[in-house]
Amino acid sequence: QVQLVESGGGLVQPGGSLRLSCAVSGIIFSINTMGWYRQAPGKERELVARIPITGGGTTTYADSVKGRFTISRENAKNKVYLQMNSLKPEDTAVYHCAADSVVTPGSYDYWGQGTQVTVSS
Repeated sequence: QVQLVESGGGLVQPGGSLRLSCAVSGIIFSINTMGWYRQAPGKERELVARIPITGGGTTTYADSVKGRFTISRENAKNKVYLQMNSLKPEDTAVYHCAADSVVTPGSYDYWGQGTQVTVSS
């Protein structure tokens, strides 16, 4: 099992920045990739960014956040981050971190509870 806990959300003005953190615990060596997803009211859940943890693969971003958001990991602290710059009102959503395992790659079976990000003046 893998447990994920997000933090760092809040209210920020357009153009501002936030850094989300995802603390990872449990059977960490079983994790294949970590992703940040978001879901706004009335909209489908969207993959924002993804980073490989074991094995190969590349870091990927949704077109809507390329050049503004950066996903990273800090192995020593078992954390994954999402640095969000130049935030826009349309970035407002609940952000979740998620993990898939090396046993079932591509199937994000582990999810955090989510953290609210609101971009508004």
